[in-house]
Amino acid sequence: MAPKTPSSLPLYEIKYRKNYISRVIELFILFLLFSLLTYRFLSLKFHGLQWLLALICESWFTFIWILTVSTKWNQVEPKTYPLRLLERTWKFPAVDIFVTTADPVLEPPLMTINTVLSLLAVDYPANKLACYVSDDGASIVTYYSLFEASKFAKLWVPFCKKYNIALRAPFRYFRCNSSPTQDSSQEFHQDWTRMKDEYKQLCKKIEDASTQEPETCDFAGDFAVFSNIQPKNHPTIIKVILENKEGVADGLPHLVYISREKRPKHPHQFKAGAMNVLTRVSGVMTNAPFMLNVDCDMYANNPQVVLHAMCYFLGAKDEIDCGFVQFPQFFYDGLKEDPYGNQLKVLHEYFGRGVSGIQGPFYQGSGCFHRRKVIYGSSPYEKITAGELKDEYIQKTYGKSEKLSTSIAKTLLEGSNIIEQFNSDSPSSSIEIAHQVGSCGFEFGTAWGQKLGWLYGAVTEDILTGLFIQSKGWKSAYCLPDPPAFLGCAPASGPASMIQQKRWATGLFEVLFNTKSPIIGTLFGKLQLRQCMAYLQIQLWALRSIFEVCYAILPAYCLITNSHFLPKANELSIVIPASIFIIYNLYGLSEYIRANEPIIAWMNNQRIWRVNAMSAWLFGILSATTKLLGFSETAFEITKKDQNDTNSDIGGFTFDDSPIFVPGTAILLLNLSALFIGMLDFKKGNNIEWGLGEVICIMWIVFVFWAFLKGLFAKGKYGIPTSSILKAGALALSLVHLFKFKQ
Repeated sequence: MAPKTPSSLPLYEIKYRKNYISRVIELFILFLLFSLLTYRFLSLKFHGLQWLLALICESWFTFIWILTVSTKWNQVEPKTYPLRLLERTWKFPAVDIFVTTADPVLEPPLMTINTVLSLLAVDYPANKLACYVSDDGASIVTYYSLFEASKFAKLWVPFCKKYNIALRAPFRYFRCNSSPTQDSSQEFHQDWTRMKDEYKQLCKKIEDASTQEPETCDFAGDFAVFSNIQPKNHPTIIKVILENKEGVADGLPHLVYISREKRPKHPHQFKAGAMNVLTRVSGVMTNAPFMLNVDCDMYANNPQVVLHAMCYFLGAKDEIDCGFVQFPQFFYDGLKEDPYGNQLKVLHEYFGRGVSGIQGPFYQGSGCFHRRKVIYGSSPYEKITAGELKDEYIQKTYGKSEKLSTSIAKTLLEGSNIIEQFNSDSPSSSIEIAHQVGSCGFEFGTAWGQKLGWLYGAVTEDILTGLFIQSKGWKSAYCLPDPPAFLGCAPASGPASMIQQKRWATGLFEVLFNTKSPIIGTLFGKLQLRQCMAYLQIQLWALRSIFEVCYAILPAYCLITNSHFLPKANELSIVIPASIFIIYNLYGLSEYIRANEPIIAWMNNQRIWRVNAMSAWLFGILSATTKLLGFSETAFEITKKDQNDTNSDIGGFTFDDSPIFVPGTAILLLNLSALFIGMLDFKKGNNIEWGLGEVICIMWIVFVFWAFLKGLFAKGKYGIPTSSILKAGALALSLVHLFKFKQ
């Protein structure tokens, strides 16, 4: 047989894991759960309220486990071959890159410019790239930082490509390479030293600018537009910072700064609104057939990231298999042993690969390549002819702009050549039109945010948008190159982590009640049933908090009221809940060991996922419910991002005076009080109905809230504020009296 030529070899392969043992264990756990429910139901008439409550909670946990087993059933091992792509063609489609930032304080400009620099230096023809930075804070410091970074880019990008530097975000490169290697050439030593000195100067300029008051800034020249504006009340600001006018492949990509128009009485739709403005502005400036969006803290860790994505787009036999390409979100400088459970490594390893084996990964809001035609609302196999794209239809659907209409028609037309679909005109020639499509009133009466673009209606616009795309029948691709394509910054404190979890739980629950929910997508769209189940597994996080809290209160209720919700130790039926507890935890531990994670990380994650469920997710359902009932509007809470110079692996769980810590503290105090009351009754020789099972459950809850227990006695940021302790204490005391009253 003749060897395969580069043109015949696949650009990517997807293999399925042989996870037969895992499937057997998961099914056995499911069998035990059904056995427990059967036992509960058959003995319900012999027990009181606590038995019924346990049955309800365990029914919910069984339902969640069914969703989990279904999602993890077909785990994939994807592999891309960028070298084969390079051997096959030298003509590549263009890519528009979107970087979003919203607050120069919570998202420092130095972090943003490192992300931008890493993207400008990727291994891809520069004349096929354009980088657009959306600044929803309209910050002169952010613009100034990009302006200065563009000067540094003229040195940094050639340096990276000349020496094939692997890490192309300067802050990471110089942290990991504190000095040139001894076997490096003299020329490299000189260039390296120059780069480090230039980067230090850049950092100093940005830090100095960040400490200045706005009124002391020099608003002359390019900066004049920032004078006398407010972050939520200003006209559209668009600045072309870098322009590859000659179309040189080894030059620098276009770099464009955008701050969309904002007015006090106009809804700006958070990140989704910013993404739609980026889509329209890039549509009239460059109109690349593919778009990459990244958060400002997610730098390109793999310089071949665009090539990896193109392996899917150009290698797919049918474009329906690749509506978008999602790279999993990994993080740098994570806290040692993952005390906040936000590294998400094990979640990606099993759940992420499992979803990818159904209809493809969820859109995660960052590190994702999109087909522009899909974002414009195109469906699979939809063949649009020129006759269907009349000006009246396009203007009603997409907005009144002749140039935008032309670019949209070029994107959607059947038979469009993605290689040629690129506006070769200089971006600066489209500034005036870009201002028009970036205005806050442009979307009025159009389908933006409703039927196309990034969808409005939830703070998790990524999940809502990806769900809408997959409900049309598109599949998505999961790309896992080595090294990881993007690395980001995870929250490094308890409050920041809780805010992030609350926002996720709120937004995910909102999507469930949206007209584009996964249930509707399955019943009336083309979303596969198991994909719907995978979406439900995460969208029910907020609702899950109610059952988690109730189950955590049950053992305390039993000790206070001298009752039991578990079989006695001398009853044969105790084997069922004991087996579930032991097998489930050992299986979870084995997943961490197989993913090369330490045992302490498993312990920390076990704790924090329970803490999140009973704290952040509880506030998430309260926030979502008040919005759904029309009592309030959901606010988009930006997670504070820190770019520390050293790995912060010391210290413990941190707290602040946020009410989000009150429920967890109250549950801990309630269980400790119940244990004390139960021991007193036992010491008095009273007839005891509760047993060893309830005591073990209380000890498990104390283990889960161990950080909170230490926080009761600690000081400073590691201690729970006195006000929160008093509120939690009052709540716990009220529950104790309520349970005593019910006795």
